[in-house]
Amino acid sequence: MSTNTDGHIRLTSHPNRYSAARYPIKWGAATARERGPVIGPVTSPSDRNAIGAYGGSYSLYRALAVSSGALNPLIRPDLTNTTPAVDMGPFPQWSEPNRIVSLDPWGHRVTLDFPGEVAEGLDIRPTIAITKARLTIPEFQARDQKWITTDGEIVRASGDIAVTKAAVDPVWFLPGIASRFQIGEDKLRRTLFEQTGGIYPELVTRPDLSVFLPPIGGITLYIFGDPAAISDRKRTLTCRVHDECNGSDVFGSDICTCRPYLVHGIAECVKEAQRGGAGLIVYNRKEGRALGEVTKFLVYNARKRQEGGDQAATYFERTECVAGVQDARFQQLMPDVLHWLGITRIDRFVSMSNLKYDAIIESGIEIVERVPILAELVPPDAQVELEAKKAAGYYVPDREQSKTDLKNVVGRKLDEF
Repeated sequence: MSTNTDGHIRLTSHPNRYSAARYPIKWGAATARERGPVIGPVTSPSDRNAIGAYGGSYSLYRALAVSSGALNPLIRPDLTNTTPAVDMGPFPQWSEPNRIVSLDPWGHRVTLDFPGEVAEGLDIRPTIAITKARLTIPEFQARDQKWITTDGEIVRASGDIAVTKAAVDPVWFLPGIASRFQIGEDKLRRTLFEQTGGIYPELVTRPDLSVFLPPIGGITLYIFGDPAAISDRKRTLTCRVHDECNGSDVFGSDICTCRPYLVHGIAECVKEAQRGGAGLIVYNRKEGRALGEVTKFLVYNARKRQEGGDQAATYFERTECVAGVQDARFQQLMPDVLHWLGITRIDRFVSMSNLKYDAIIESGIEIVERVPILAELVPPDAQVELEAKKAAGYYVPDREQSKTDLKNVVGRKLDEF
């Protein structure tokens, strides 16, 4: 099945050998045709105009499949009937300077905007997909549940919730990323190259390529109600921006508020949709504050074993001791997906995070009301995290009444699990 019969390693890191001029990218253009497609197949180097490979973090699994002989590297996806289940955009934000720099706003429209090129064999692949689904949330189906009500349209008689969902792979416009972090593009490229062990030489050898497909996790969106209501200022929008927490979100770990707040956010989104507005969950793959799950678990051990126990007073200190930084999520890029959806106002923001709130406001989106987690939803062991975050700037309706001696907020010991 291998197609590289001569055994040579084909380098793609020299601008004199390969040129991106055939399909130039004009980031921020008003139309897809003017902007140009993002082309990242490794099998057609003469067509490539982006660094990296399609698939984000899953590109390495594709390489493994090719290496093992399970996948022919020349196979191209048949995109028949894969068009979005609902229309999305275009919106003015798609062409506003530096408004969207971490995803391709036209990424779901490949077969719509470039049908001729695809038909002729150009390997352009979507970086966004939009479909429909139903959700089953166990908390909502408990006999004594008071979370949501059945309406037959959004919440079915079976208890399932009808949603529109989208998956978004990261596509970085490097000049825009550098500008967002207020650093030079050369410094950004060099640091990305060095801190990934030199995985993408083109970052430093191909200044003619300005788009990067980074091997990181993407974003999943869950839309409740009419998707058109999200960008309609005449209707209301409830939104939660949630960063991945596998331990809590999936397995129900009680050391943090992640799943309770996620479920609370979904309930609020459902209610908003039932009132005629829309609800939106933005789920970012940034496990362990983008430090990873291994680091997260190391921090758990350090917190539980430290002298004095797992105190809210030393919550952030323990993370920094292990990881060297308290948080690597850096919310500067987070609002991009909101702008992709055409959002200009969030009526109810189901989050206590000051960092997320500040990033959204600074990006030009209005937030009318902030919704904290209900006190009864916070597990006892998660009080350590919540009180530490509140002291660090998390939103609370009455800050004076919420003042707590952080040394007195102590979680379980490691041998009590």
